[in-house]
Amino acid sequence: MNITEPEKRRQLLKEVEGRLAHTFKRNDHIELALTHSSFANEKVGVQDENSHQSATEHNERMEFLGDAVLELCVSHVLFKLCPTLREGALTKIRSNLVSTTNLARMARELALDNLILLGHGEELQGGRQRDSVLSDTFEAVIAAVYMDGGFQAALKTIQKIFNDHWDEAVSDQTASKDNKTRLQEIVQQRFKGLPVYNLAGSIGPEHAKIFIIDLKLPDGHVFQAQGPSYKKAEQEAARLALETMEK
Repeated sequence: MNITEPEKRRQLLKEVEGRLAHTFKRNDHIELALTHSSFANEKVGVQDENSHQSATEHNERMEFLGDAVLELCVSHVLFKLCPTLREGALTKIRSNLVSTTNLARMARELALDNLILLGHGEELQGGRQRDSVLSDTFEAVIAAVYMDGGFQAALKTIQKIFNDHWDEAVSDQTASKDNKTRLQEIVQQRFKGLPVYNLAGSIGPEHAKIFIIDLKLPDGHVFQAQGPSYKKAEQEAARLALETMEK
């Protein structure tokens, strides 16, 4: 559904402003962000009342700016939210948050799909439901907020929109790591040192031996765990240490 009727469109834009936590000083910023190139291209060649060609702008340049603003703001939040995570993990979390699929989902949550101005051909080809179109529009809208209110306005908007997604994204990333890796990152950050694993002994017959591992942290805490292999015992010891540290 392409909402072009002025009064209805103004009402929906007001609702979008509420979801963005930003009221536009200049309405042309958000309208340009919602103008797809197909809509602008259909206007080329149309003569205005002064017999000049109409040259409607579109949101592609804003997508470029919005992509950069979005990446900076998401990086800013993750840097503060995850003080123990390294660059590689932070990069993966950010990539998941700003993926085409995720941004398209957020565009739908904001109801941008009803407000995008599409050309007739793009409309018929299902452009309003296409993830690439929606994610590009989302980026353009972020650019509109930035152009209208600056970095702090854009940061506030992104924090609000992603509010329910930060913890999930971080949990998904940290859960994919093994306990030893997670523990090492936290210990390095907190104590500027490394955990030390030592084989304390083993029990049971040779064909079903159980290994006992002592794990010592730089602050002196020791954790002991058992496992059917040296590596599994290490992982269990790291899990116990993580459980204690997270408490």
